[in-house]
Amino acid sequence: MALEALLDSGHQVIHVLTQPDRPAGRGLKSQPSAVKQLAQARQLSLAQPATLRDTAVAAQLAALHADIMVVAAYGLLIPAALLTLPRLGCLNIHASLLPRWRGAAPIQRAILAGDRDTGITIMQMDAGLDTGDVLLREVVPIAADDTAQTLHDKLAATGARLIVRVLQDLPAAAAQDSAQATYAAKISKAEARIDWGRPATEVDRLIRAFNPVPGAYTVWNGQILKIWRAQPADCPASTVAPGTVLEAGVGGIVVATGAGAVRLLELQRAGGKRLAPQAFLAGTPVDAGTRFDA
Repeated sequence: MALEALLDSGHQVIHVLTQPDRPAGRGLKSQPSAVKQLAQARQLSLAQPATLRDTAVAAQLAALHADIMVVAAYGLLIPAALLTLPRLGCLNIHASLLPRWRGAAPIQRAILAGDRDTGITIMQMDAGLDTGDVLLREVVPIAADDTAQTLHDKLAATGARLIVRVLQDLPAAAAQDSAQATYAAKISKAEARIDWGRPATEVDRLIRAFNPVPGAYTVWNGQILKIWRAQPADCPASTVAPGTVLEAGVGGIVVATGAGAVRLLELQRAGGKRLAPQAFLAGTPVDAGTRFDA
């Protein structure tokens, strides 16, 4: 989205870097990134190095004599030596209000923490981890039903707009207050297992934070059961063990948590499709009293 915005705003993009094609989909066929597809459609110079530490890559970038380099969710470490190659350095479109949530997973960490707002920061890159000076920030509220995907899409649109604005006037940069920094560690699959002993609000946030990757899950009848959508349930207090199904019907599967309950609204058996409660229950009956992750 940022690349398209830069092209549409009239900036001359002389070269595009994106990661190598990755296996995706059920057939795990190699798939090009959206950035690659756009670059090819616009007939732009394109490279997909496996690493940026290769001296040949540095030489190629130096030969471009670029004014500036824009980085957006590139996913590979950019060596310090490359940051000074463009005349005006490198700008990063970061998906948080720095210095909050420096690191690899700012969107997921903001949802998990229950933050009411996040945003986009355009920063001048330096050798540290998201520690560079800030040129522009904009707040983006986190909705009660935002998933990592929906929030990502909002932030991507904001980031595309802000990078065009920054390149138009290059505002003065201001240092971050590192005393206020928090770290957005990379997400692990182990984190995505639902702990039903947590409060309903936290279970709901976990499900939303890990949609679409890696997908929140529980274990039922010895198999992985992914939970893609849920919401805190308005129901009477219960003394049953967390993870116990309180009710199951077309309106959802209500599961007790450590405080309150959640209503599961989209589920997926191993090897199956994502299903609404009515369709899921038609093929897989779930009785009240059943316990997940027992």
